[in-house]
Amino acid sequence: MSARVPLVLTGGFRLFFTAAAITAIGAMTAWMGWIGILATDIVISEPSFAVAPQYWHSHEMIFGYAVAVIAGFFLTAVPNWTGEKEARWVFVSIVGGIWLAGRIAVWFSAWIDPVIVAALDLAFLPLLSWRLASNLIKRPKPQNVALLGLLGLIFAGNVMIHMEWAGLTDDTARRGLWLALFAICALIAVIGGRITPAFTRNVMLRNGIENGLPVSRAVFERSGIISALILGPAYACGAPEWLLGSIALVAAVTNGARIAGWRSRATFSSPILWALHLGFAMLVFGYALLAASWLTGWPHPVAAMHGLAIGAIGGMPMAMMTRAPLGHTGRALTVRPAIAVAYLLIPLAMVIRVFGTGVFPQFYNWVILLSGAIWVVTYAIYIFIYWPVLTGPDERAANHS
Repeated sequence: MSARVPLVLTGGFRLFFTAAAITAIGAMTAWMGWIGILATDIVISEPSFAVAPQYWHSHEMIFGYAVAVIAGFFLTAVPNWTGEKEARWVFVSIVGGIWLAGRIAVWFSAWIDPVIVAALDLAFLPLLSWRLASNLIKRPKPQNVALLGLLGLIFAGNVMIHMEWAGLTDDTARRGLWLALFAICALIAVIGGRITPAFTRNVMLRNGIENGLPVSRAVFERSGIISALILGPAYACGAPEWLLGSIALVAAVTNGARIAGWRSRATFSSPILWALHLGFAMLVFGYALLAASWLTGWPHPVAAMHGLAIGAIGGMPMAMMTRAPLGHTGRALTVRPAIAVAYLLIPLAMVIRVFGTGVFPQFYNWVILLSGAIWVVTYAIYIFIYWPVLTGPDERAANHS
């Protein structure tokens, strides 16, 4: 590798975790700017993107921020699962450039042909999936190969969005957004459900605790994952609310039963560990909110959806984005106090967004601004502390120099 290649391009987690955090800050700041304009009745010209601002916001938080986290995780984890080498900097740079091209195309979609916008934005996930599949096929395990299907659902959601944006359909964008969001939550149910009890067990054994270790019960594992998997396709196919609510309720109860066996109380002294439990708990809470919304009419479905969008898709990725870079650069698996604060800010932002708009409807825009500001502060903390980790040399290299 040339010494002139920036280190941030030499690993999937380096580039994409950095990109995810910057997107989390930038996209949310842009959304807050729009909300602020509405709150102050300022009149401006049309935005640079062709779609309604709320659709742009939802799309970029999913396909900009969340998909970048997924890419960083898989490009790092899959080689570990298969014993293959991690992607070289050339591939990381190319696929990163394609991801960025999609973000630029969507931002300037008011001035670009929608077919070109779709082509640029849709190109990323197939290329990423091809790379992952080429690794997974070397040591194919059904539980790992099946994860490609969830990436396929996320991609299908984006296709549905661009079909409406290109004028080919009338009502597929919203369903596509929710399909992608539920597919990401299913990834959390699967992967979070693997690593959270496993890491907890390892730490407990390392501390000499051999009794009361995390347990997993097959009936809850299967039903928790299956219900999470089918919720997105059911919504995309237009299932009635009573059925969606029933699926979400099963997802909440069974995934709640899963985490109940993972000995969360044993993690309180380790923020980097309890953050995983907190992220998974917010997944359970998000499903419960949606079940309540569809089955009882309260809270509003969009407010309930933010329980997953902020809590789960903010909390679990933050836990992984703070853990993986430390282990893969030879650093100790401990986080600074500011990161522990960041872990707690995410559920705070979620609670404010979910319940604040209902409790204070007269301050609807200001509640959203407050929740968004907390989100931005959270990822600003992450960037400030993890920039040297993501862009600097491995500690292993430094220790052996």
